[in-house]
Amino acid sequence: MAVTPPGADVNPDRYEVVIGLEVHAQLRTRSKMFCGCPTRFGAPPNSQTCPVCQGMPGVLPVVNRRAVEFGIRTALAFHCRVNAACRFARKHYYYPDMPKNYQISQYEEPLAEDGFLEVDVDGSSRAIGIQRLHLEEDVGKLLHEGTIETAKASLVDFNRSGVPLMETVSRPELRSPEEAAAYLRAFRAIVVYLDVCDGNMEEGSLRCDANVSLRPRGAAELGTKVEIKNLNSFRNVERALKFEVARQTAALAVDERIVQETRLWDADREVTRSMRSKEYAHDYRYFPEPDLVPLQIDRRWVEEIRAELPELPRARRQRFVSRYGLSLSTSDILTHHGPLADYFEAAVTEFPDAKAVSNWILSEFLRVLAGGDERVLSMKVPPRNLAGLLRLIADGTISGKIAKDVFSTMVDTGEDAPTIVRREGLTQVADEAVLDGIIDAVMAANPKAIEDFKRGKTAAKKALVGQVMKATGGKANPALVDRLLEDKLSKIQT
Repeated sequence: MAVTPPGADVNPDRYEVVIGLEVHAQLRTRSKMFCGCPTRFGAPPNSQTCPVCQGMPGVLPVVNRRAVEFGIRTALAFHCRVNAACRFARKHYYYPDMPKNYQISQYEEPLAEDGFLEVDVDGSSRAIGIQRLHLEEDVGKLLHEGTIETAKASLVDFNRSGVPLMETVSRPELRSPEEAAAYLRAFRAIVVYLDVCDGNMEEGSLRCDANVSLRPRGAAELGTKVEIKNLNSFRNVERALKFEVARQTAALAVDERIVQETRLWDADREVTRSMRSKEYAHDYRYFPEPDLVPLQIDRRWVEEIRAELPELPRARRQRFVSRYGLSLSTSDILTHHGPLADYFEAAVTEFPDAKAVSNWILSEFLRVLAGGDERVLSMKVPPRNLAGLLRLIADGTISGKIAKDVFSTMVDTGEDAPTIVRREGLTQVADEAVLDGIIDAVMAANPKAIEDFKRGKTAAKKALVGQVMKATGGKANPALVDRLLEDKLSKIQT
């Protein structure tokens, strides 16, 4: 249970919440930002390093063109202005996971600026400004023997050092923790659609720092900014911001001064705790990177990248609503991942009943998928095979219940539905004469249900339908059984 600071409920409407997010996305390049070392996650510690990413004296960095392309692709998706020129700079600070004691980043001359991201919260949409998007190198990773407070030793793995990193800084225009979490979800959906980042927050390929302050409602000047780190999930972003807003509200209620600092989110205790005083830009002693010339961005290259942009999640979601007549919530789920949306559209091409396809994907497909990779499942059950299964349901060959068993076999074997139905003898019983005899036998064996029905208990009919389905091993056509049983029961009542 989250720990709420005392006094957090004092005059909560007196202040306006101001939030800005800094999102760091590791780019899906095969090699690092300034050297040829691989970027594969999970390799043995310090096995993917070289003199360049370890900061050895005398080495020279070389810019990864693919990383610049990914940065431009993302900037265009966020409606940013891609600058005609940009420059790398050295950002100086000292920490054991950074071998050079400076990070090659961008400061005064970033790759792109002045964009926006549309965010949906509670049915309303708002454009949140993006101040800048720049490229930099990631740092290494410290592994503590125990907690950071009690560790007697810490180990460092430089595999991540030098991995291409894209930082996107929003303007301080987010007004609630819920809106901040929605911004991050929309951000992740776009970079995953663009295939520039895998969006895996648990592995650290997508990370978020939040800046939050409070100011009196109606005031123009921003309050004292507090940075929160260690936010590795949408849930943690929202919970950490809620706690921090409550903490600052409680402090201001008793005239306690808010200090500019960096705080860590403790997910176990669900509190933020002070880490260090917050640095200002001049503390990093930025200056232009002398080993890298400024980048001149060719406009033709930018337009080529723009022409290759895919349809993005928001636009695709709206198209699914207008073209296929799906609900907004259904469209939101289907377009959450590009491969799932692709699968849906391919299946609809084969079986043009969008609602039937979406219902099946949202139920059985996602149930079997259970958090796995939809691309793997789509290879076992390609869209044309799902369409074939839905045709068997539509033409009455099999029932919906049997279809679920058939689908499970399709996943296990990779076979198509007609093959499985023929081999297992699963064709639906739709012969009225055959069903008449089975229904008569069921009614004769269940006199109490007949009496209950006569007394007006409609549930008795459902029980009889269930008995017929059981007697046929689930193969009877449910609609036909219902109609035949209705006829027989109506005659009994009269």
